[in-house]
Amino acid sequence: MENNKYLQDLSEIRNMMNRSSRFISLSGLSGVFAGCYAIIGALLAKSILSGREAVSNYEAISPINIDEIISRQLTLIAIAVLLLAIGTAIFLTTRKAKKNDQKIWDHTSKRLVINFFAPLAAGGIFCLVLLQYGLVGLLAPSMLIFYGLALIHGSKYTFADLKSLGYANVILGLIATQFVDYGIYFWAIGFGLFHIIYGIWMHNKYDRKSAE
Repeated sequence: MENNKYLQDLSEIRNMMNRSSRFISLSGLSGVFAGCYAIIGALLAKSILSGREAVSNYEAISPINIDEIISRQLTLIAIAVLLLAIGTAIFLTTRKAKKNDQKIWDHTSKRLVINFFAPLAAGGIFCLVLLQYGLVGLLAPSMLIFYGLALIHGSKYTFADLKSLGYANVILGLIATQFVDYGIYFWAIGFGLFHIIYGIWMHNKYDRKSAE
C-alpha cells in the first residue's frame, strides 16, 4: 500500500512539473482541421494553375498579367488556409485548456509561441526573398523546411511528439528541392496529410485520455 501511494505521489509530482514546463493543451483535432484546410487549398491552387494555360490563350491578357493574377489568387488561398488553421487551433486549444483548468496564456505558452514563430518568421522573410528573385519553385520546399524547424524548436515547450512532425516536414522539404515542379503535391503532403495523421495520433493519445 505504501509503495502504491509513493508511486502515485511521484506521478502527481511529474504531472505538475509537466504542466509548469510544457503547454499540454494543444488539441489534436486542430491538426486534423489544419490538414483538411491545406488539402482543400492545394486543390484550389492546382485548379488555378491548371487553368493558366487556357487563360493565356486570350490575347487581351499578357503572360505577365496572368502571372500577377495567379500570384494574388494563390496568396489569398494561402492566407485563408493560415487564418482558418490558426483560428481553429485557438478555438479548440482554448476549449481544451478550460477543461484541463490550465491558463491559455502563461509563461509556458509564451515561450512556445516565441520559439515556434521565430524560425517561422525567418522562413517567411526568406520566402519573400525567393519571390523577389522569381525562385517560385523553391517556395514549397522552403515553407516545409522552415515550418519543420519551427515545430522542432517549439516542441521543447509542448508535446515531444511534435518533434516527429517537424523532422518529417524538414525531410520532405529537402526531398522537394529536387522536384520543384511538384511542389504543390509536397506542400499538400506536408501541411495536409502529415497534419491529419499527426492530429489523429495526438487526439487518440492525449485528448481521449484526458476526457476519460
